[in-house]
Amino acid sequence: MASPVPKTLLVTSRRRYALSDRTLNWTVMSFSPSPYVPVGVHSIQEQRERWDRKRKRTGRELVQSEQRYCAKLDLITTYFVEILKAKGTLRQDIRESIFSSIKSIHLVNQTLLGHLEDGSFGVGFAQFCPHLHFYTAYVDNFQTAKKILAVQLKKNKALRRFKKLQEARPEFHKLKLEDLLPLPLERIQQYNHFLRDLTENTSPDNPEFQQLSRAVSAVSEVAQRIQDNARSHENHLQLQRVQKLLKGRKTRLLAPGRWYVREGWLKTVPPKGTETKPKMFFLFSDILVQAKRCSPMHPTNGDKLTCQRVYPLKECTVDKVFGHTKSQGGLISLTFSRANLLLMSSDQEDINDWYRSLCLAIGRLKTKNTVLHKREELLRPPLRAATHSQQSAPASSQIHSRKRAMASEQGTERGMSNYRPPTGESAGSTSKKIKLSEVPSGRSQESSGSSCIIL
Repeated sequence: MASPVPKTLLVTSRRRYALSDRTLNWTVMSFSPSPYVPVGVHSIQEQRERWDRKRKRTGRELVQSEQRYCAKLDLITTYFVEILKAKGTLRQDIRESIFSSIKSIHLVNQTLLGHLEDGSFGVGFAQFCPHLHFYTAYVDNFQTAKKILAVQLKKNKALRRFKKLQEARPEFHKLKLEDLLPLPLERIQQYNHFLRDLTENTSPDNPEFQQLSRAVSAVSEVAQRIQDNARSHENHLQLQRVQKLLKGRKTRLLAPGRWYVREGWLKTVPPKGTETKPKMFFLFSDILVQAKRCSPMHPTNGDKLTCQRVYPLKECTVDKVFGHTKSQGGLISLTFSRANLLLMSSDQEDINDWYRSLCLAIGRLKTKNTVLHKREELLRPPLRAATHSQQSAPASSQIHSRKRAMASEQGTERGMSNYRPPTGESAGSTSKKIKLSEVPSGRSQESSGSSCIIL
């Protein structure tokens, strides 16, 4: 009689059979015929779907933000521009100086909003970009508008009351006019980001791709103009601040093309002696200003500085001097055409920053001078053309002078044939007159070549 099979062995065998069945089913499924899918098709399709999702999300954000933007522009035009025009609270020139082209911008953006809501991004911006000159005019006038508005609010009581009443309306949501005026500048920067996202997520085969690409370049120019104007205004404020710090009006810092770089206290090392003196230095794009503090006992200028010297950076060279500060701080040497300057600081990072700033300012100034020199050379007429014109001019003048000489000789011959000298006149006088009549022809011939005349 056969012995019974243990239960553990039966369970193990059943598991093995189950695993073998699953493996067999998997191998059959893997080798079963299926439609052929080229390599990379799924990845390309997924990429296009990802682009489409990003494009839809960007378009939705663009439309929503454009609706809010147009609503705020409507507040300015309706409750300020139109009512101030009807009431006559401000003169027309002052009103136009404050609000500039905001009304035209509002009309243009209302048209753009209609295209964006229809999903026609390319067509909308293609029609919007030719009107960017309204934004350019508004950008260039923005700083002037802020100044004029501040002056009018100080001296015009009716304008202050009107502004306060309008801003108290529920439509403004506690926004002030000063908060609404910079909106076109901010919106251009937003357009720049939105258009770049739309272009990156649009297929080159899409008809809107070229329209969006052109819109990106057009809007980027206006955005760059906004940044340049902001930097220029900030630089102007810095120049004014430093000018007010200096006592007197001998040193004029407000010059066209001059840019503020940095300022700070440095110690000057005299050529003789060991005592260093702290001085205040202002670095600009073309000059280095050295100043000292006024006496604190001065009644009016106790908090100001006295300008001592102005060093031009045009012919300046900068060198680092090592071994004199024992690894604490640093020393730099400035060599000018008529002076030498040693500057020291106990702060290593500060003196390194000064060295980099000086080298950068001098390098830019020399590059600018080199470019201007090359431009002047390009604007000069070429020497060959000049010599050719000088040679061709005498040739033409000689031809005309010969014709005039021949005509004059014919005239003199006719006159001499009809002329009878008086009785007291000799033949020598006749010859003199003939020679005098020949002088213009010789003068015309030789005046083109030299300034001397041979009679």
